[in-house]
Amino acid sequence: MSESIVANKSRQFAVRIIRLGQYLQTEKKEFILSNQIIRSGTSIGANIVEALKAISQKEFLQKMYIAFKECNETMYWLDLLYAADYLSEQQFQSLNNDCAELQKILSSITKTTKNNQPSKEKR
Repeated sequence: MSESIVANKSRQFAVRIIRLGQYLQTEKKEFILSNQIIRSGTSIGANIVEALKAISQKEFLQKMYIAFKECNETMYWLDLLYAADYLSEQQFQSLNNDCAELQKILSSITKTTKNNQPSKEKR
């Protein structure tokens, strides 16, 4: 994955999310939300890896857009965990900033890819 900055960043973020899930389960005894954030936070990278191996530009765009949506969901769970006092402000800001960075990269990738498609595929 060293060839892709977004794949590397998503992998690093997934590792942080897995560690967050472990922390929530062992220290906070929180299992429902920890499972939700692990699913969405690790799905970002999984979809990026699939996109990078896509057989068409359309498939690439679909997988990158799913990764973008998983970022949105992960940000929701982070916000909820912070609001429910499972995360300190520092923990929340650090994870949220990383997720927001991925979201910006994915937004740029999807917009650029969509704009570079032939006009009939842009719908």
